[in-house]
Amino acid sequence: MKVDAARRVSGFCTLLMAASLLGGCATSGNSRDPLESLNRATFAFNETVDKAALKPVAQGYEAVVPAKARDGVSNFFGNIADVFIGVNNLLQGKVRDAVDDVGRVLVNSTVGVLGVMDVASDWGMEKHDEDFGQTFGRWGVGSGAYLVVPLFGPRDVRDTAGLVLDSVTDPVGYIDNIPTRNTLLVTRVISDRAALLPAEKVIEEAALDKYSYIRDGYLQRRRSLIHDGAPPRDDVDSAAESEKKQASAAAKDGNLYAANTAVK
Repeated sequence: MKVDAARRVSGFCTLLMAASLLGGCATSGNSRDPLESLNRATFAFNETVDKAALKPVAQGYEAVVPAKARDGVSNFFGNIADVFIGVNNLLQGKVRDAVDDVGRVLVNSTVGVLGVMDVASDWGMEKHDEDFGQTFGRWGVGSGAYLVVPLFGPRDVRDTAGLVLDSVTDPVGYIDNIPTRNTLLVTRVISDRAALLPAEKVIEEAALDKYSYIRDGYLQRRRSLIHDGAPPRDDVDSAAESEKKQASAAAKDGNLYAANTAVK
């Protein structure tokens, strides 16, 4: 299993190096997305894979599996995630939140029957959202260029490095029984994809450019998560100024719909 972990790290590191090298040939005028040409190509690849395989399977899963059963699957994997959410809270110095996360795991793993029922939330124990990418950000590591990672979707350099650790420390990947491990990994992917179906409808209806819409939303959300919903004022001002420039450019082109979208 240590060999598998090493291979995962090696694969992700190779991906990062490739993105950095290609970035020199695929730069754009957007400071937030200097690798836009490369990212758009990867985005198109991911969209093709999703439409051909992931989305139809997720839709079938939603149609066949009852809502309560789907909630149970989501809760089960959420309980596993709480272990390392607690680790990241501790690494960020949020000791109280880390203790709460441990409490959630204990309650849901016992009373909640291995996490299938989210009893902890019913008892008022808040579920947090932390990962190694956020931890790097709290430590002062810069975000780096925006990246669209094959099959994993939107990230930036910092979050891609965090994804390496998230993957290596994933306990599901270390289950010795291969059929059980693969079944859990595939089930989690399907469950996660099904959870995105409602949001996808909103994006399809609202986005003039789906790629830009997802990129801007991702960067804004990550900035908010890293700073626990209160990003530094200069970050907010910079984001607002960028949106104003986009609206101005769209208006000059006579695209009023794009201008309104940018302002919003």
